[in-house]
Amino acid sequence: MRTLLLAASAMFLSACAQLQVSNYRDTPIQFDPIRFFNNDLIAEGIVMNRRGEVTRYFTAEIKATWDEQGGVLDEVFQWSDGEVQTRVWRFSAHADGSYTGTAGDVIGEATMVYAGNAINMDYRLDVPLSNGNSIAINMDDWLYQVSDRTLVNVTEMKKFGFRVGRVVLSMRVVDEPAS
Repeated sequence: MRTLLLAASAMFLSACAQLQVSNYRDTPIQFDPIRFFNNDLIAEGIVMNRRGEVTRYFTAEIKATWDEQGGVLDEVFQWSDGEVQTRVWRFSAHADGSYTGTAGDVIGEATMVYAGNAINMDYRLDVPLSNGNSIAINMDDWLYQVSDRTLVNVTEMKKFGFRVGRVVLSMRVVDEPAS
């Protein structure tokens, strides 16, 4: 019984201490989706299992367009095992400054909020398995703008409340070709 109470207390305390995007409201860099997401972008990253071992890595080319109503992120991933994957995000703006987004492999809608240099997205991703089935994974995406041209992203992947993996990547504006 004592172990159960300690576990419940720990879960309660961790829920109370959950990170909020508003914690970043006063950072020197202020993320602006219209400015950042109206560019060609490149992302490079890794996927780790729950033990922290890198299981895959990738690059992605992203065509991004954004305006006051929302935006589109058209992503083409090149995976280390040769897989090519496409995901097209479509985001809609809301009066409170938040967004909802959809994509072909996202179950339902993603929510996106931002303040200061931090962006948080919460969604469920339908991940294919090698046996032909798929599994729904909860994604908690945290993106941090570290310069005018770069975001750093850390995503916790969870199933039944337990971390099953992590994605870490950088996303940057593609430099204009020299004339």
